[in-house]
Amino acid sequence: MWKFYTILLLQVIHRLGNLFEGLSQSLQEDFLLALDRLSQGETLGMPLSKPLFNIALGLHELRFKERRSIYRVFYFIKRGDAIYLVHAAQKKTETIPDKDRRLILRRLKEI
Repeated sequence: MWKFYTILLLQVIHRLGNLFEGLSQSLQEDFLLALDRLSQGETLGMPLSKPLFNIALGLHELRFKERRSIYRVFYFIKRGDAIYLVHAAQKKTETIPDKDRRLILRRLKEI
């Protein structure tokens, strides 16, 4: 069973809270179910989870869609240790914006 950690806990929780405030109960439940599945050691695949090896080994993106919006929660799996939630954002482009990419990499260095 994995442990979950958040980097800069209050900022990530605040960001998740801001993102999820207006979301349906169903989408919030999907997110919690995905976290539960990860905590049980399950490997999630597309379309729910996408590995981001081009940014960092062990980095993944949870993807949730509601109406016309897509939400991303970035997490890092440190084998034998824990799963770290490092960032959350609403997807507005196909690529991860440089600002978000730099923030993710900075937080990964703290692990």
